[in-house]
Amino acid sequence: MARYTGPKRRLSRREGVALFAKDTAFIERKGIIIPGFHGTRRARKQSEYGIQLREKQKAKRMYGLLEKQFANYFTKASRSKGNTGEKLLSLLETRLDNVIYRLGFSTSRAGARQTVSHGHVMVDNKKVNIPSFQVKLGSTVAILGKMSDNTQVRKSLSSNDTLPEWLERKATVGKVLRLPKRDEMEQGINEQLIVEYYSR
Repeated sequence: MARYTGPKRRLSRREGVALFAKDTAFIERKGIIIPGFHGTRRARKQSEYGIQLREKQKAKRMYGLLEKQFANYFTKASRSKGNTGEKLLSLLETRLDNVIYRLGFSTSRAGARQTVSHGHVMVDNKKVNIPSFQVKLGSTVAILGKMSDNTQVRKSLSSNDTLPEWLERKATVGKVLRLPKRDEMEQGINEQLIVEYYSR
């Protein structure tokens, strides 16, 4: 599947939040400056549609997806029982690249995606190199032995970030204990605005 390969800080500036960890310090120091020649001008008041669009773009970019793939996730969520917005976030959270990120095997979703696509991950003892692979309840996710000595993986594992309660980790092996609850998913997203955007 294709992915965005352009400048990432530009995306954070456009959405008005630090979508990627390395952009946090920049935005705190410089404030929000919309990209482009007229970025320093005062922003116009957004329409209801504009607010919904920006929320959809923010979620899409946060998880590293392109338009068609994100729309497919929404279609799948809308056909499921229960709250469509929460189901959408649950599908995004249980992507293999995001599970690798949440387990602390990588410091970013982009790094987790690369780890998966380079064939360094096993799910239920089978090698998987598809970042969008949907991890199921009870599945075990492990980093292959040769990758466990990688500097970035060791650095990520040594950080004191709290592991979400829906996941369990022992060394370089993790397990999905249950599906995530809303308060355990990405907090910076208003999923109701995304539902309203696609329901127009």
